[in-house]
Amino acid sequence: MQKKYLLLENFLVKFLQNEVYKTGFKKAVLGLSGGIDSAVVALLAKKAFDKNLLCLMMPSQFSSKESIYDAKELCEKFDLRYEIISIEPMLKTFITKDMDNLRIGNLSARIRMTILYDISARENGLVIGTSNKSELLLGYGTLFGDLASAINPIGDLYKSEIFEFANFLGMTKNILNKPPSADLWEGQKDEEDLGYSYENIDIVLKELIDSRRNLSELIEEGFDENLCNLIVKKIYQNQFKRKLPIIAKVSERSIGHDFLYPRDVKL
Repeated sequence: MQKKYLLLENFLVKFLQNEVYKTGFKKAVLGLSGGIDSAVVALLAKKAFDKNLLCLMMPSQFSSKESIYDAKELCEKFDLRYEIISIEPMLKTFITKDMDNLRIGNLSARIRMTILYDISARENGLVIGTSNKSELLLGYGTLFGDLASAINPIGDLYKSEIFEFANFLGMTKNILNKPPSADLWEGQKDEEDLGYSYENIDIVLKELIDSRRNLSELIEEGFDENLCNLIVKKIYQNQFKRKLPIIAKVSERSIGHDFLYPRDVKL
């Protein structure tokens, strides 16, 4: 296990450096929530960019006090450069009485990403993503909010693997042991929203995605039918979140259809 995560760490640090430097940038910016995903990315980015990494904490009136405390503790332990920008004034401007938790959560995520991209322009750096593979497959994130980024080093790691990787990286105990939460409203917990633990979700996801098993096979073998159906539904329902906007083809060479140069193409 140690060797696996040592190789993974080395690979992802090089990945971050290569993908940022090839664009001509030297710096990176990320949102540090106090959760395990952004904390893992912060530790990888610290190794990749050292003082050229900036972590942003963006609490709202709905954020738990523990989130900022845990994020600060991580920054102090690993000498991470950080700033705190409250989104409370901006949220108060937009929130109306008829808004439910989901709308407030989406608004919060998009305000945070707006700030991240603005600060990235100030820093002349790239925004690093912090969404894991489980979240991406389930669509458990906000389009143009926390799902937005220039590059993502952990998008191919399941949530259960993130916990193991975090432990290998020497993650602070508060972050390692807290229940997963997007911290979008008071008392919000990811696994309560989903109805199942990430451990159980990831077992099914690995069978469906990595092993290319089909739904009927898993149900016949005794997997939880409700869980399997829920996962398949979410994967298909949220495919639009994993794709760039679809452009209607009306010319000879349309972007995304025929104009398919590599991301880092050079003249």
